[in-house]
Amino acid sequence: MDLRQLGALIAIADHGSFSAAADALSTVQSNVSAHVRRLEEELSTVLVDRATGQLTEAGELVVARGRRARAELDALLSDVFALNHEVVGTVRVGIIGTTARWLVPQLLELLPDKFPRLQVIFVESTTTALDSQLSSGQVDLAVLNLPRRPSQWTITPLFEEELLLVVERSHPLADRQEVALSELAEVPLLLPCPGTAFRSELDETAGPLGIELKARAEVDGTRLITSLVFEGYGPAILPAAAVPGFLRQSWAMVRVPELPPRHVGVAQRARSLPSAATRAVLDVLRAVVADEARLPRGLRLIGKQPALSL
Repeated sequence: MDLRQLGALIAIADHGSFSAAADALSTVQSNVSAHVRRLEEELSTVLVDRATGQLTEAGELVVARGRRARAELDALLSDVFALNHEVVGTVRVGIIGTTARWLVPQLLELLPDKFPRLQVIFVESTTTALDSQLSSGQVDLAVLNLPRRPSQWTITPLFEEELLLVVERSHPLADRQEVALSELAEVPLLLPCPGTAFRSELDETAGPLGIELKARAEVDGTRLITSLVFEGYGPAILPAAAVPGFLRQSWAMVRVPELPPRHVGVAQRARSLPSAATRAVLDVLRAVVADEARLPRGLRLIGKQPALSL
């Protein structure tokens, strides 16, 4: 078993076919097929169903372990370079969409100057998807909504964020400072899909009060809901940072006192030793959040953040 064989199988998982994997690896399809065949022979099992191009159950298991093995080798190189006070490597940061909108630009501003040989890949996704991607090794850090139950991850709380009703200035509720959740029962809202972390937060607050929120539409993805609001398709309850500063004069943001703030933190795999590159990104990320001047309105720090010079 060698890294090329694992790399070929991971590329098939990422790109969906032998030919697409070959393109991604800048090689020919016969090489990818040969690597996978040798890996299957060594493990005495089929890893890719040739009829469908999908990974078998064994293939999924090997890919999950292979991602972790590759991440550990990347971390090894990063840590050795760090002994010479040079941060080198690739860090994959998963991040929920509304936080990515304001946090990623600040990381892009700071990281290249501070660590010029560090490559950061940002992956925008939902909390539910990031949980899986962190487990499989597809991301090294995940900025996500904090779970209300014990988590398998090592979690650093970052900030809490108000949930606000966002409406057009012409809406009857636009002039209100705050509105009771019961008043929204008859207002058709753009709501997250059932089963998502955000929708669960809303339902867990409304349900015990005997309130059922009315959906004008149910939409998968807070960023998409935000876009639909600003296109005029209806009001929604959104995290405060979802509304860019340049739109805040054109849209009303109304407090809903019953809604608890959303808590956001950064998660890491508990059983792995983060690389020097991952630790460097985490330090800068936490320092950005610790600088209150950089936080959008409606966000507040959780706990004390490190005093890192930016």
